[in-house]
Amino acid sequence: MTRLFVPTAVAIAVGTLLTAVSPAQAQETGTLRMTFKLKGAAKSFPPITPNVDQAFCGSKMIPDETLVVNSKNNGIKNVIVYVYTGRRGTELPPMELEPETHVLANQDCRFEPHVLIAKKGDTIKVTNPDKVGHNANFQFFNNTQQNLTVPSGGAVEIELKEDEPAPIPVACNIHNWMKAQVVVLDHPFAAVSDEDGVLEIKGLPVGEVIFRANHENGSLKDVIVNGEETEWRSSKFEVEIKPGLNDMGTIEVPVDAF
Repeated sequence: MTRLFVPTAVAIAVGTLLTAVSPAQAQETGTLRMTFKLKGAAKSFPPITPNVDQAFCGSKMIPDETLVVNSKNNGIKNVIVYVYTGRRGTELPPMELEPETHVLANQDCRFEPHVLIAKKGDTIKVTNPDKVGHNANFQFFNNTQQNLTVPSGGAVEIELKEDEPAPIPVACNIHNWMKAQVVVLDHPFAAVSDEDGVLEIKGLPVGEVIFRANHENGSLKDVIVNGEETEWRSSKFEVEIKPGLNDMGTIEVPVDAF
């Protein structure tokens, strides 16, 4: 005799719950947190003394951003970390990248922000709120190189049609102390350390992920991770990302690396 199975309301509810939970579990993500600190006495970099447009730029306090270290906790600002997808890197799942517009301002005779993170398909709007003319020279590899003159009150837009293999230097040819970096990736998984040396990358896929670290004026190869001397070959390191917060703790960089 064959019995006909008639699902009860409870069984239907449980089955529906399992169906609803499974895709969510598959989409679990993690956050990587890191704190970069300088090991050793920080080098002293006095404010910039302008040699061009002194009447205007000389009235501004222009910091030397060669190495920005917090005197209270030795945190290193402007360290960039991103998921490395190049040769033997991480293969990320397909994703739709929403185009965004990022502002890079020639403000108070410096670039703001000093490090700009963008994606393929985004737009960079270079603005100039200053009372003097500026220039923005982008040394792209994959995108068309740009050497833009931006008059006072003006703005110029750059479409990022390709991702870039490394952070790209930006300079002002008029004011030689003005420098910045632009990161252009084929994914959104990147961050730059704040004034305390802390950065977080959210929404990371769960599993083994390869990252690359960068500082424009320093080597991030020989570091100290939570008190243990560690070598990051080509400034790359691997982390097993688990759901939720993944705190790598403190990464100390010897002062001789800068």
